Amino acid sequence: HVCSVPVTVASSYDINYYYFVLTITLLHANSAYFSDICVGSIACRLEKKEGGAIRVYIMTLGVLAPYRGLGIGTRLLNHVLDLCSKQKIPEIYLHVQTNNEDAINFYKKFGFEITETIKNYYTNIDPPDCFVLTKFTAPSQAKK
Repeated sequence: HVCSVPVTVASSYDINYYYFVLTITLLHANSAYFSDICVGSIACRLEKKEGGAIRVYIMTLGVLAPYRGLGIGTRLLNHVLDLCSKQKIPEIYLHVQTNNEDAINFYKKFGFEITETIKNYYTNIDPPDCFVLTKFTAPSQAKK
């Protein structure tokens, strides 16, 4: 995963992250392969908001640099968006480092919008701030 995400990471995820991923309720995890090389992946989880509404959090989406621009990330994300539509999940969100303009522009093409800025979200990368990008799939759910 470290090779596929275009941010500067001081170290790879520690073992607790991988344990967490294995113990949560995943909505979807998928990988894209070229020959026997994993060139992209996405992992999402279901979350319950206060009041019981369900939403999806995109934990990670990454494509190896040489394979970007080929539609791999688009296909991975579209598959998740289709699943959310079929399951009538009204909200999908993720965190993006504030200086990651490529990722921000990528998600905006799919209707995501910046809904929040969180200072000092990241501990091992600079800048440490992130944007929360959200896509509301049901108009009545927007900004609730």
